[in-house]
Amino acid sequence: MSDYDVIVVGAGVAGATSAYCLAKGGLSVLLLDRGDAAGAKNVTGGRLYAHSLERVMPGFAGRAPVERRVTRETISLMTADSSVTIDFQKPGGMSDPASASYTVLRAEFDAWLAGEAEKAGCDLVCPAHVDRLLKDNGRIAGVVAGDDTLTADAVVLADGINSLLARQEGLKPELSAHAVAVGCKEIIELPERVINDRFNLAEGEGAARLFAGAPSGGLVGGGFLYTNKTSLSLGLVVTVEGLARSRTRLPDMFEAFKKHPAVAPLIEGGALLEYSAHLVPEGGLKTIPDLVSDNILIVGDAANLCLNLGYTVRGMDFAIASGQMAAETLIEAKNNGGDYSKGVLDGYWRRMEDSFVLKDMKTYKNAPEFIERPGTYNVYPELMDGIFSDLFTITGEPAVLARKKIWPRLRKAGMGGLAMDLLKGGNAI
Repeated sequence: MSDYDVIVVGAGVAGATSAYCLAKGGLSVLLLDRGDAAGAKNVTGGRLYAHSLERVMPGFAGRAPVERRVTRETISLMTADSSVTIDFQKPGGMSDPASASYTVLRAEFDAWLAGEAEKAGCDLVCPAHVDRLLKDNGRIAGVVAGDDTLTADAVVLADGINSLLARQEGLKPELSAHAVAVGCKEIIELPERVINDRFNLAEGEGAARLFAGAPSGGLVGGGFLYTNKTSLSLGLVVTVEGLARSRTRLPDMFEAFKKHPAVAPLIEGGALLEYSAHLVPEGGLKTIPDLVSDNILIVGDAANLCLNLGYTVRGMDFAIASGQMAAETLIEAKNNGGDYSKGVLDGYWRRMEDSFVLKDMKTYKNAPEFIERPGTYNVYPELMDGIFSDLFTITGEPAVLARKKIWPRLRKAGMGGLAMDLLKGGNAI
């Protein structure tokens, strides 16, 4: 007789959602996390697309510790001293709760979500560092955490991108520097009124900003800024491979980003509350590992479920959905005789294939390769800087038509390369 039906390792949004759904389905569940509390070690940028959690907990935003509802989106291409920005604002946001997105502080939000799992009947233990999976005649039978041996009929791995347990089991290869990025982030405190005025927001409304070009020093990566109630989440993400080739240290790159004339006024007068760093899966569909084996399922970042499309970055909605589908599969297995073999648990993969998760990952399977094209980080910011400088600079010299200012810039950037990027981009993002 096992201690639990299922043990979930990792209390991020994927693990907590899975534990919540399992408990609601009548299974005995233990949720473990190595942090002092759920969310203590989760430092993602901080934007949650609501649709996946809305399916699990309708109306969750009315009781969850969300920060702001995103109503303003901006994307900036930056050179060392300029920026060209696309700005989309929809006051009031989307009327459909499932179409909304929110800024969140993971330490608070994850703790709340794990608390909801506890209320549903899940046992939560923090801190608990799982050293290895427990085996019984070659079958996974639980986990070993320090001096504790905990048995279960099945295990869900939600232990993040660097899932040592999945690697021990041979389900996930060593991380590739090409397919992984490292992100650093600061939480910068500012009064709510200052944030509202500075970002042109009404009470409760939030802004999401993405930056490409100068922030990453021409390397594959970019910056982000999200508004919270009384703070900003400001960060920079760069591929590990790019950093290894570069002579620039990420902290130095981040400091230069903070001092950029397009960023410095946004954080002026703020007080640093927190600094953190985190690995991010960037490889897309091609890097998703084996998610299913006998008595084990992999969810969230451990499954490399993340999409960077340049204009939006998604991870939490995939994580939540994968946690839900893992739970549904295990509940079905429990109710059909308690068979947790791979043949039965493959239902998790089939659910994923039928859902937006793998459909979206397949739709954007070429996105990682396109995002890596150098034009995004050097050619295009310089091109846009040149075009708009020409259009908006008046010197008293005889004027020429706009097209006569734009075409020389396009030719200098390389018409063939621009056309190829346009074609590839249409097939990627």
